[in-house]
Amino acid sequence: MKTWKAFLVQLLNIAGTGPIFGALMGAVFGPVVFLWIVFGSILGGAVHDYMTGMISSRNGGASIAELSGKYLGRGVKWVMRVFSVVLLVLVGTVFLTSPAALLAKLTPDFLGNTFWIIVILAYYILATLLPIDKIIGKLYPVFGVTLIIMALTILGGLVFGGYTIPEITLQNLHPDGLPVWPFLFVTVACGAISGFHATQSPLVAKCIKSEKNGRSVFYGAMISEAVIALIWAAAGVAFYGATDVLQQALSSVGQSGVVYESSTGLLGTFGGILAVVGVIACPITSGDTAFRSARLILAEWTGLSQKKIRNRLLLTIPLLGIGAILTQLDFDILWRYFSWSNQTLAMIALWCATAYLLRSERPPLSSIITAVPAAFMSAVSMTYILMASEGFRLPATFGYPIGAAFALACFLCYGAFLLRKIYKKRVSLS
Repeated sequence: MKTWKAFLVQLLNIAGTGPIFGALMGAVFGPVVFLWIVFGSILGGAVHDYMTGMISSRNGGASIAELSGKYLGRGVKWVMRVFSVVLLVLVGTVFLTSPAALLAKLTPDFLGNTFWIIVILAYYILATLLPIDKIIGKLYPVFGVTLIIMALTILGGLVFGGYTIPEITLQNLHPDGLPVWPFLFVTVACGAISGFHATQSPLVAKCIKSEKNGRSVFYGAMISEAVIALIWAAAGVAFYGATDVLQQALSSVGQSGVVYESSTGLLGTFGGILAVVGVIACPITSGDTAFRSARLILAEWTGLSQKKIRNRLLLTIPLLGIGAILTQLDFDILWRYFSWSNQTLAMIALWCATAYLLRSERPPLSSIITAVPAAFMSAVSMTYILMASEGFRLPATFGYPIGAAFALACFLCYGAFLLRKIYKKRVSLS
């Protein structure tokens, strides 16, 4: 693909409802959300996406599960195969229910959620089965332009509508007092750093013309997604005026309802519909590639050739069937499990990239650019699952030190490998 088209496809692959719904839910913590989106995307998310895309490119477009097996060991490969497929099904389900809910709001009552879920599932079957250039390569650039226009119109509504965006502060403004650490860093996943992207970058890695395009495509798409997340976080705190009002809206009308209310409130009926259409395109175009990635990982796992449509159907139909069943679960529950598994996958992908850099001919200290965010995400993932309601529900007095100790242990292991690599290099030079 041409670089601009590969960029738009990558952007649409990764930018589901994550940078929109996640940013709105993260805005409940207050303007501190802006700091996480900015620094998380520049130092973590974009590095994560770029490294996974380029390492996959140098390994024939291999999935993150196969890459983890190569650079972290066979045991990790099996864990990542299971983990990746589970995450991708959760992603596909999340990105199935949210656009269906929005479409139901824009259409007559007899076209409810169930109808739109069936329609989107039918599209997913086609997009998952057909080669990437048949549907995705043709439609995604159009959706990408729509997504960008949507973000710009929301930003324009904030600027010219006279809304005041609160100044950045470290103060936690969550109405229920939910601690910023680690909950904000899991709530805002796709807008800052997301393991789901590690499953998507290999798809586009097979399509770029040159490795020189990797920075524009992979790093650039993540930064663009972060800008989208910043806009929606700003819309959440500015439109509703206070974090308690935003939380009440999220509880009463849900994430889709908040998107609809803020879009129409900022831009009027026409502009609101345009913005919502952009929000619909985001999750649908990420959901289909989520199921596609799951199919390809299962194909690698089982060795089942995907040249024949029959073999593709053998893997696609069960995956979509599971996704359809999961749509009956509460969206908030799905989102929480998706968010944690998402950040845990990002942690493993960053450690995989670190191992790659340590094995490469690059200076050993270059691996620090992935090791630091990997250690940070290790602390986030461990602390969250220890403290979260869907986890072990431990108090902060236990969760914080255990999470910090886990991250420190991971970083010390990295340090040992780094010192050994530096020592071997000095010996070889001498």
